[in-house]
Amino acid sequence: MADVPDLTTLLRDAPTNWGKWGEHDEVGALNYLDAAQVLRGVSEIKDGKTFTLQRLIGDPKGDPVWPGRSPAERTMVLDESDWDKGGKGPAFPGGLHYADDKINAFLQGSTQYDALGHVWHGGKIWNGYDARTTIGGLDHASVEPIAQRGAVGRGILLDMARYYGKEALGAAETFTHVDLEACAAKQGVTIEPRDIIVIRTNHLQLFFEQGDSFYDGFCEPGLVYSPELVDWFKDREIPNLVTDTIANEVTTDPNNGVALVLHNALMRNLGIAFTEICDLEALAADCAADGRYSFLYAAAPLKIHRATGAPVNPLAIK
Repeated sequence: MADVPDLTTLLRDAPTNWGKWGEHDEVGALNYLDAAQVLRGVSEIKDGKTFTLQRLIGDPKGDPVWPGRSPAERTMVLDESDWDKGGKGPAFPGGLHYADDKINAFLQGSTQYDALGHVWHGGKIWNGYDARTTIGGLDHASVEPIAQRGAVGRGILLDMARYYGKEALGAAETFTHVDLEACAAKQGVTIEPRDIIVIRTNHLQLFFEQGDSFYDGFCEPGLVYSPELVDWFKDREIPNLVTDTIANEVTTDPNNGVALVLHNALMRNLGIAFTEICDLEALAADCAADGRYSFLYAAAPLKIHRATGAPVNPLAIK
């Protein structure tokens, strides 16, 4: 596209929630998830079925990550071989042996929460903090406040793959808030104010089927920017957007050529928490089987000081 606008121009008139919860706020729209919303979520539990939504780290079939990031590497530090003859295993009274290991990983290289200060444009991150406060680590709007607070409320699964009658959505396929409403109606569920929106595309199934070619011309499917879509999220006071893709939205907007517009319009401007790379397959299968697409959603990423994101294993309980 010849004339790609910069984000400052594209989002010049976009709404923001800056200052809504005070000048020092660092968790944004998660403030909507008050005690009443927690209890509303709890009321969705009918039979106690529990689903964990984290993808396996170190999957033998591979770990899908954003291009330029490498999958986590797990290294064994100590195991039974260290007590073999001449080994380095420490001697404990009573003869205790143990195994120990570590990982080297991108904090956003698995199922994870973005910090609200993870992306920006125009020199300002969430709530108007100066982007230079990210140097060496996030002084403001890091993932730590989200981790300290957690996210608990009524979750609603919008199974876009099944809505379109597909096993998985392909690269660069887009949908809008109108499509989300239509999907909900087809599922027999209503999107209510302050719902945690969980979107299934099953796109990452193609990663396991295609291997390295999955990244050729990389452009994930997902929501596509429009002023009306941003207003929809703002008016419904959506606190958290959760998807099974790496970046929660169509990677490059087909209408303007800009990358990751919604990271800015929804997360940077409105303070909506982003949860990415979820495994929604077991949950989706169960929802399709019993016709219930709402549940208690509960999550808290790892508490990591000044970090731009952190791994998480969200729970959906029906």
